[in-house]
Amino acid sequence: MTSPLRVVIADDQALVRAGFRMILNSDGIDVVAEVTNGSEAVDAVRRTRPDVVLMDVRMPELDGLEATRRILTAADAHQPSVIMLTTFDLDEYVYAALTAGASGFLLKDVSPEHLLAAVRLVRTGDALLAPAITRRLVERFARRHDGGTRTAPRDLAALTARELEVLRLLAEGLNNAEIAGRLTVSEATVKTHVAHILAKLGLRDRVQAVVLAYRTGLVSPTSP
Repeated sequence: MTSPLRVVIADDQALVRAGFRMILNSDGIDVVAEVTNGSEAVDAVRRTRPDVVLMDVRMPELDGLEATRRILTAADAHQPSVIMLTTFDLDEYVYAALTAGASGFLLKDVSPEHLLAAVRLVRTGDALLAPAITRRLVERFARRHDGGTRTAPRDLAALTARELEVLRLLAEGLNNAEIAGRLTVSEATVKTHVAHILAKLGLRDRVQAVVLAYRTGLVSPTSP
């Protein structure tokens, strides 16, 4: 019997925490801590070793961005998946959190079904690339943060031509089934390519792959 997922909720709004806790508990997911700021979130992760952290972007004392950086760069080998929570669908801080290693983001008015699916998705090692606003966010802020003419790093040379093609399609926001249809291959083949891309580039998940594709210039942000 597998143990239940363990989640920390970090948000300074009591109603948000209570609502998320109720939804998660109703599906057998264990909320091991609720905290109101980033400092408490870092401490809670160290203490409870959760599988997933739901992290608000804007909190007092220490914001969710810096808390995410500290959690995901800690010397402790245990690193949870972090999902950022935001009220706005294009929040500059969320892009910075994705570059710091967060696995995606959700709007606070997310449906219960989407919340549960997201928590379970990131724990499998996948990343939260839906809804499509994640791609819009990366497109909007990638050039602002990384500016100038970019060239692909030497690491990308390790990818085969087909793996580069898959990475480009990931950056367009396509899921495995859509990539399989575009390339006329099986979904299992796409999953294998994605796994090879992540391993060769030392990336945590698909979100990091998308961010890298924009940061290196492999894919260019579109004009608004």
